[in-house]
Amino acid sequence: MRLDKFLSQQLEISRAIAGREIRARKVTVDGEVVRESAFRLNPESQVEYDGNPLQQQIGPRYFMLNKPQGYVCSTDDPDHPTVLYFLHEPTAYKLHAAGRLDIDTTGLVLMTDDGQWSHRITSPRHHCEKTYRVTLESPLSEDTAAQFTAGVQLHNEKDLTKPARLDVIDEHQVRLTISEGRYHQVKRMFAAVGNRVVELHRERIGAIALDEDLQPGEYRALTEEEIASVGLPTR
Repeated sequence: MRLDKFLSQQLEISRAIAGREIRARKVTVDGEVVRESAFRLNPESQVEYDGNPLQQQIGPRYFMLNKPQGYVCSTDDPDHPTVLYFLHEPTAYKLHAAGRLDIDTTGLVLMTDDGQWSHRITSPRHHCEKTYRVTLESPLSEDTAAQFTAGVQLHNEKDLTKPARLDVIDEHQVRLTISEGRYHQVKRMFAAVGNRVVELHRERIGAIALDEDLQPGEYRALTEEEIASVGLPTR
């Protein structure tokens, strides 16, 4: 990669400004000042800007984030803050959410710049399961689990929902596992059986569970095992 392109990506500045900073002798490669914008970096090159090391990105990136309320999962929104606010990574704007959450829904969001990987999560063909902890306004009806197993009719939808698993925590809290990603699906499923969701928190996507050590707004890189689990059948 050209040095000016690398600096532009790392500092999120234009190529022209990157070139100016290089010519100003602010950039070193492997300890030597480089003033050529077109200088070609090797993957092993150690680059510093103003004495601060800049890390080259090697390969795609994968993170889990514990999303708090009040943030949207799009990368650019004129009206609301986005989850990119929490990601202190080079060229964070290139990351996207593999399966979005509503602004008032909390919990597990997977962020990546690997489009094929995220497609295996979001594509209906792969039936990737998602588990949510749901807090309800009214006590749970005894027949709700059976209704969700059979499939329910959502408002303005032609087909019934696919079978979903409901595990009762108490009369106002449940865990719901679905294998679809319809618009506002969990809230609409409970609305279809006469209840209302007051809090919604995603705990799991496929085999990847939200790290209990992550506080709202915190994130970490996925392990190799977690990355590899996407696309595999959920056990």
